[in-house]
Amino acid sequence: MQLIPPDLHAPLLRNGAARDADPVPVLKLFNPCGAATWLITEVRTDEPDLLFGLCDLGLGCPELGYVSLAELESVKGPFGLGIERDLHFAGRFPLSVYAEAARVAGHITESVPSLRQAADALARRRESAS
Repeated sequence: MQLIPPDLHAPLLRNGAARDADPVPVLKLFNPCGAATWLITEVRTDEPDLLFGLCDLGLGCPELGYVSLAELESVKGPFGLGIERDLHFAGRFPLSVYAEAARVAGHITESVPSLRQAADALARRRESAS
């Protein structure tokens, strides 16, 4: 399976060019034989091998950061299974909301109530900071 098909590559590049934005994740990658999950928002325009997003290796501490596309494509697990793209994923919230929900849960979550709660918490923090 191609991890980043052409129809997803263009929005990833656009997000990579808009450095100050808080984009919605474009794709979800996962290890079918483990707990690792990545919500990817962008491709670096100057280094197309580097993807940015929320990375969760299944250790209880998801974090925002970069991951190498070449490394993800080289992973081979049991029975030769590699990293896969969730064909049904559709990002609904900005990356900051997924990151906050993951911080609370200890793992990436797509639970809409958890994501709404995280969005509300971030909005309250922004209001109190201004």
